[in-house]
Amino acid sequence: MSKMSTLATAVALASTLGLGATATAADMPECENCADSMTIVSWGGAYSKSQLRAYHEPYTAATETEIVNDESSAEAVAKLRAMNEAGNVTWDVVDVVAADAIRLCDEGLAVEIDADNDLAAAPDGTPASEDFGDLLVSDCFIPQIVYSTTFGYRTDNADWNGATPEDICAIFDTEKFPGQRSLEKRPIANVEWALMCDGVSIDDVYSMLETDEGVDRALAKLGTIKDQTVWWSAGAETPQLLADGEVAIGSTYNGRLFSAIEEQDQPIAILWDAQMFDLDGWIIPAGLSDDRLARAKHYIKFATDTQRLADQAKYISYGPARASSAPLVGKHADLGIEMAPHMPTDPANAQNTFLYNYEWWADNRDDLDAKFQAWLAN
Repeated sequence: MSKMSTLATAVALASTLGLGATATAADMPECENCADSMTIVSWGGAYSKSQLRAYHEPYTAATETEIVNDESSAEAVAKLRAMNEAGNVTWDVVDVVAADAIRLCDEGLAVEIDADNDLAAAPDGTPASEDFGDLLVSDCFIPQIVYSTTFGYRTDNADWNGATPEDICAIFDTEKFPGQRSLEKRPIANVEWALMCDGVSIDDVYSMLETDEGVDRALAKLGTIKDQTVWWSAGAETPQLLADGEVAIGSTYNGRLFSAIEEQDQPIAILWDAQMFDLDGWIIPAGLSDDRLARAKHYIKFATDTQRLADQAKYISYGPARASSAPLVGKHADLGIEMAPHMPTDPANAQNTFLYNYEWWADNRDDLDAKFQAWLAN
């Protein structure tokens, strides 16, 4: 199946959210010859908090395993390459986006997973390979969520004269929407949005990026706001910058904006136009000792079962990656609000979306990263 139809499947899957049951701690089978501690790497902020509550705490309660949390997922590829070269892999389970999982798998830096043997079946017995379906985009990748990268903006911008951004190109309109921006310190999403706002058809974005001319065109467009941009590395930065009033509008992951708006009651709104859909999930690094590998697989089987993926969606507005999980999602565990309207896949939010091409980025990331960082440094 093509990358576009795969993500379309993800969108349809996550859109089926409905009311569901409350999770209870699962009866965990013993993990024989397993390490008694593990280091789990993720993205920090509201996202790591959702994993802590949905996965880590119940797993520790069931197994007494000590879990050390690391927030280095943004640097996962580089760090795992360095660890492998040094022969000292210190991470046990790592949360990465699909494109990075494909790269790590292709380079032999992640363990291949047999979905039907290593992952839990759905409650009705449906094998994991069928329950995850087309979202199993790599032999080493276990998807957790469908999410989007999009924009949040302050709702109390006095300099905007009551105007509200309606489309993605408001990012580049500094006359109508003055103020500092925040963008991620990497090319992904930024170059796609730049080309779209420079007149390139959405269907031609990646073919344009195949050329030096296209990359230069994207960077030139970004250059029009470069001196008004704060460049972030962690997803929690933009919500904090918005809350502090240091930026007027900025990109981040939709779940981080949900947390700032609904949990922290910040004067922020979401610009859903041209939000970029993607998949996020787990990999197990290659090079672990037998006891650490056994523990990592034991944790993964628990953390990606039907109930656990549904539980995470009770703490943050990301759609679960298993078909059997979607009907179990209902209200936020603490706020009591329905979660479906806050999902990026809700019909009201998904009227104009951009399907991220993770296969293209897996092939081109290193080269474009180098060009982007050189551009930032100039």
